[in-house]
Amino acid sequence: MTTQVKIKIKDNVKLRSEIDELYENKNQIDLAKWSLKIAKRILRVANIDYKNIDVIVKGFKINELWQKGKASTYDVRQAGFKIHKLARDSESEIQKSAFRTVGQAIASGHMKEHAMVASDYAIKTIELITNNDTNAITKERKWQLNELNKK
Repeated sequence: MTTQVKIKIKDNVKLRSEIDELYENKNQIDLAKWSLKIAKRILRVANIDYKNIDVIVKGFKINELWQKGKASTYDVRQAGFKIHKLARDSESEIQKSAFRTVGQAIASGHMKEHAMVASDYAIKTIELITNNDTNAITKERKWQLNELNKK
């Protein structure tokens, strides 16, 4: 079953479809790991040093603990909400989108669908950074596909 794109993005539809097909057969923990990689990459690409943003560091840690059965879905959900508040409070559209990528990735421990939404927000962030450069968007989707293939 194909996932719905929940945000407005210009995309490489073919690559997203390939990712979506792979996503359907992955377990939630693998998707959480994949989406956290996406989030950390997007923060780097957006030049956001998250290591000094306590709510993000804690959110990543909570998701990693959830992957090991040491945190609840409630915990990852609450951590995701905190990141989305950070996004709402941001003035930069790039930061908002990058933080939403992070929030969705962290929330992937709540529902696996959040992993695909995180990948879409990563594309949104790339669009904002590159002014809708289709080559940059395709490069990001290829990276996401390659990383998902490793799981």
